[in-house]
Amino acid sequence: MTVAFFSGKRRRAAAALGAVSAGLLVLSACDKPTPLATVTVGTDTVTTEAACYNDGKQIKESLLQGCLTEKPAKTIKVAMDDKVRMGVDPEIADNGWTLLFGGQPVEQEPYKKTYRTIPGNAFFSSQTGAPTSKTIVSIMETSGKKVIGIWHFQFEKAS
Repeated sequence: MTVAFFSGKRRRAAAALGAVSAGLLVLSACDKPTPLATVTVGTDTVTTEAACYNDGKQIKESLLQGCLTEKPAKTIKVAMDDKVRMGVDPEIADNGWTLLFGGQPVEQEPYKKTYRTIPGNAFFSSQTGAPTSKTIVSIMETSGKKVIGIWHFQFEKAS
């Protein structure tokens, strides 16, 4: 009877070891998710993964224009008097991030914190100064002159 007990115990141990090994193999085949960017307006929050991201390395110059013009997957309504809270994962902040409105940078220096608040009225004027009802707001992670990642949001003016 003792012999049967050990063989059953060994079988269970071998099965457990096999399950753990298979689980690790499956996990190693998964793509690592990109860092996230989040926008919160009032009680509404949208979070998105990067439109373009090369696992923390520079995005190839040949892909950059396509990345900048990609359509946003997430939309949020913003009133002129709202406070827009933008946040990024710490690994994005470590390199620095810049805001783009309609694909154009609006800042000289990259921001190095994970969170910032911007008034809603900052997002709804065109380059000509005329008011707009929609705008694409992008977050661009940079390291020096290298672009590491791009995240897009569609802001719609709330009435």
